[in-house]
Amino acid sequence: MMKIVIVDDEELARARLFALVHELGMGTVVAEACNGREAIQVIHAHQPHVVLLDILMPGMNGMEVADQLVNLNLNPAPIIIFTTAYSEHAVEAFERQAIDYLLKPIRKERLEQALKRAYTLLQIQPLGDTDLPKPVARTHIGAYIRGEIRLIPVQQVYYFLASQKYVVMHWKQGEVLISEALKDLEEEFAGQFLRIHRAILVAARYIASLSKTTTGRYYIKLKDLDKSLEVSRRLLPAVKRTLRDMRIPGSEK
Repeated sequence: MMKIVIVDDEELARARLFALVHELGMGTVVAEACNGREAIQVIHAHQPHVVLLDILMPGMNGMEVADQLVNLNLNPAPIIIFTTAYSEHAVEAFERQAIDYLLKPIRKERLEQALKRAYTLLQIQPLGDTDLPKPVARTHIGAYIRGEIRLIPVQQVYYFLASQKYVVMHWKQGEVLISEALKDLEEEFAGQFLRIHRAILVAARYIASLSKTTTGRYYIKLKDLDKSLEVSRRLLPAVKRTLRDMRIPGSEK
């Protein structure tokens, strides 16, 4: 059973979340907090699996609480689900590795979805014996699509393309801008995505072949897409080695 801490400066909001968690039967509320500083104390004391965290609170807000949790060195680190009445903080929330962003009034179905995602993550989260929690790559990436927050499965992403201050994420239903650095994505999803160009990360699972043009340029063809992506000359040797290990056609040349 998941241990859950509820953080919200409104008593009625805490009571509603408590009732919903109880109805769903997916976890036990081990503590509540009405502000950011109290949240840090109860999280340190109870070491919950999940924190349902409001954003706008007097004193220390929810974003600052999320930042402070890094310094607690909890192993494993609690999973954060933000709960708020304001949608404009979503990008900032996902930058802090939150797994979901629930808008008030929170519906039972949405809370259940978020807690199921948290439970799944807990099953695969390595505990280890180190003092610091081991980072776990996200299974979903939050993005704005037609004015709504969508959690896009990483397994549906074909590639990331750096574009000025943003990254364009190309996935099975189109493309969307995300406010993340390509370098951070490369580190987080090492083994899942391969850098083939200073501006491109490609999902290894979708690489179909490597081909060479008559002009000496190399391109990667992706499964399910009528599109090829150029491999930079600087990264070509490393890309070829990786693709040979994957037995991708064309990499042996």
